[in-house]
Amino acid sequence: MQTFKNFNYALFGNPINHSKSPLIHKLFKKQTHILHIYKAVNIPLNQFSLLVYNFFKNNLKGANVTAPFKEEAYFFSNKLTERAKIAHSVNTLKKIDNTTILGDNTDGIGLLSDLQRINFIKKGFSILIIGAGGAVKGILFSILSLNCTVYILNRTLSNAKRLVEQFSKYGNIYIFEKNNFKENYFNLVINAVSRNVVKEDFVPLSVLSDQTFFYDMNYDVVDTPFISWSAKIGSKLISNGIGMLVFQAAYSFLEWHNIFPKTDYIIDILNKKQS
Repeated sequence: MQTFKNFNYALFGNPINHSKSPLIHKLFKKQTHILHIYKAVNIPLNQFSLLVYNFFKNNLKGANVTAPFKEEAYFFSNKLTERAKIAHSVNTLKKIDNTTILGDNTDGIGLLSDLQRINFIKKGFSILIIGAGGAVKGILFSILSLNCTVYILNRTLSNAKRLVEQFSKYGNIYIFEKNNFKENYFNLVINAVSRNVVKEDFVPLSVLSDQTFFYDMNYDVVDTPFISWSAKIGSKLISNGIGMLVFQAAYSFLEWHNIFPKTDYIIDILNKKQS
């Protein structure tokens, strides 16, 4: 593991080997000329709080947190932004002073910014979200704040019910069942699970149209199972989650430095590397 003297900002996760975040933050540093030395650090599963505390005690000024530590980061923080409180999940940490670590969640605003960049979302859209895990908790408030109606489709019904109960106070959110969907079709389908859950009958084709947008929050490979499935059923309105990754990083950078870096050219660079 790297020592704290090597960097002042970090990404904590496990595994972390193939993360694109160090490259993104290297490009942020280059364009803004800010002293921003960012490293990815693999944290053993049972040592998050101890090691992160020690990093902050020394040189660390801020950090991103990825799976599987976002909930631990929520409890690690002793001050929270409103969106982190709502999500019960933290992906950004900032050292305020020697006794205060601020926890924030930039996943939702990162996703929303990318959806708006590519014109995949408008106020009042009907949106199907596949998944009910921690990744969904981070994005729901931002989606609901746009007055969109959200339906949750998840294999484990109890997890979907808990999610709907947690976020129902913030907008229109329901468990998806074919007979409770009153619109003609979904405007947008968001995949928020990493494993291959897309079966031929998992999302009924009757609730989709040639105008439905398909967005995969995953980005590690060019053709994820969800993207392949979306193309197979004939859609050309498809995007991966690289833009979300860059935007959530940019909002973290803004939290740390009060500067919002340029993002579009970085998204282009990462997409070209992916292809």
